Amino acid sequence: MSKIEFPLVTRNLGAIDPESLEAYAAAGGYASLKRALTEMTSEAVLEAVDKSGLRGRGGGGFPTGRKWRFCREAPGEPKFIICNGSEGDPGAFLDRTVMEGDPHAIVEGMAIGAYAIGAGQGFIYVGHEYPLAATRLRQAITAAREQGFLGEKILGTPFGFDIQVRRGAGAYVCGEETALINFIQGNIGEPRNRPPYPPQKGLWGQPTIINNVETWANVPVIIAKGAEWFAGIGTENSKGTKVFSVAGRVKKPGIVEVPMGTPLRQVIFDLGGGIKKDREFKAVLTSGPGGGVLPKQFLDMPVEFESFQAAGGNLGSGSMVVMDEGCCMVDVARYFLEFSHDESCGKCTPCREGTKQLLEILNQITKGNGTEEDLTLMEELCATMAAASLCGLGQSAVNPVLSTLKYFREEYEAHVREKKCPALVCRPLLKYTVDPETCTGCLACLRECQVGAITGDVEEPQEIDQELCVKCGMCHAVCKFDAVKVES
Repeated sequence: MSKIEFPLVTRNLGAIDPESLEAYAAAGGYASLKRALTEMTSEAVLEAVDKSGLRGRGGGGFPTGRKWRFCREAPGEPKFIICNGSEGDPGAFLDRTVMEGDPHAIVEGMAIGAYAIGAGQGFIYVGHEYPLAATRLRQAITAAREQGFLGEKILGTPFGFDIQVRRGAGAYVCGEETALINFIQGNIGEPRNRPPYPPQKGLWGQPTIINNVETWANVPVIIAKGAEWFAGIGTENSKGTKVFSVAGRVKKPGIVEVPMGTPLRQVIFDLGGGIKKDREFKAVLTSGPGGGVLPKQFLDMPVEFESFQAAGGNLGSGSMVVMDEGCCMVDVARYFLEFSHDESCGKCTPCREGTKQLLEILNQITKGNGTEEDLTLMEELCATMAAASLCGLGQSAVNPVLSTLKYFREEYEAHVREKKCPALVCRPLLKYTVDPETCTGCLACLRECQVGAITGDVEEPQEIDQELCVKCGMCHAVCKFDAVKVES
């Protein structure tokens, strides 16, 4: 393990059998729950989480202890807690890894949180694409119940708490907390207006705490090590560690966990191994389709909530999609906007129509049909969506567009002014030709062309009919002599 890494949430991954409660207990599991119930008052537990400086790891970064106190002090019984295991971001797989590799940590964290706020029932929402995670969580819940860590009179105390797993049906928007509440209640997974916020009025109209997988997995560590110990990790305003799923154009994709404040460069180059084929780093998208695209001038920026927000990014779910010089930023914005458009629930007009209009504009730009007025129009649409959309999906869907417009405007201008894609990605703007000096006439490109755009005899230079060419790029891919050239 690298000296940079600091495994707290990932402490047991690969080290214990995730299907064995005994293995988890041997690694110190459920000791924090026992300590909380037998040595601490519920108020003391809440204060420990508050003093630790733990902030929600699901995106907003709201102080966890403060959120818990809002719920604890809110009128209404019973109170509920929810673990949000919805993880549909492209390039995100850290919640899945924790749910599959250390499910008891989530169960224990939720039980401690329930004790702190006075909740008797908890729910874990798991996306439909994670069947193994759902299976192992259910196994962990059953085993914990059998050993007295869940159920009535836990560990012989008056406190009782239980958990149910609820499988998602494929809606990305259910990662938004009010849509998640509606789904668990058996309704359509659509968001609602806030306030009131879930800690005041959530599941079945009762005070409800929702935290994500990473947040809950931190709670046993705080109780075991102490609030001051945890607060000593990280920066002044961002305490503890952050787990990232590093994907894209890196040599070593995977899960990493580093102290808050670690430079982004170390995450990508030291832990991620750098860029594939030693190409130039171009940008990184953090927090999936709702995140911002950050260029290379931010490589030495510390990993913390405030710095990412100031740069136009978001720590969010912890996904990192790394891009090299071969990525077109206009196409990147189009790809993630298309995802947000497809996943919009359609309830509110700004998101439903805004994502549609933005996607249409981006599609036209990548086809060479955009104008400079389109760039201004996109900025205006983004401002409206961010201010008026009902939930975080519509509000944050604009971030890839705004950040690429801000940091890579010259690429947009090349698409609309010169009708060229500098990264040679946008197919309608490309042109494939054959260099007669290097073409050997092997006919590999001719055999691969499905539309008959390539002609020529054996051992003679081939030619590409530009009218017939569909710009699929297969001729370029199969040429072993670098005779097929591509330009924009």
